[in-house]
Amino acid sequence: MSDCVFCQIVNGRIPSIRVYEDADFIVFMDINPITTGHCLLTTRGHYPTTSDAPDDLLARALPLAKKLAQAVMIGVGAEGFNLIQNNGRMAGQLVDHWHLHIIPRKDKAELPLKTGEPADFTKLPFVADNIRSNL
Repeated sequence: MSDCVFCQIVNGRIPSIRVYEDADFIVFMDINPITTGHCLLTTRGHYPTTSDAPDDLLARALPLAKKLAQAVMIGVGAEGFNLIQNNGRMAGQLVDHWHLHIIPRKDKAELPLKTGEPADFTKLPFVADNIRSNL
């Protein structure tokens, strides 16, 4: 996709600082990092969301993310990491090309996460039924 910024990075038309690459994936440093070492694992092929990406490709992405996260943590001296993958604008996806954020963490305050409210147990079984019926 000629107008996709990540496709342009994959094809070398936009410069990036690459950490890793193979036949299916590239990993590059995020230019607006949440923390030092924040990088993006993305597919070479253009798939807008997880729903669009082939299952076999996604099956290879998580073991690669594990390997990369371990290297990032050692490389920047982090104690933990977040893997964040957004799908659609409502979920915060800014680039319509599948990618996974690898965000090393040294301090909980670097990426504040809000906890949820207690579930309504009178409604929870019905929500679960609706989900199961769509599997």
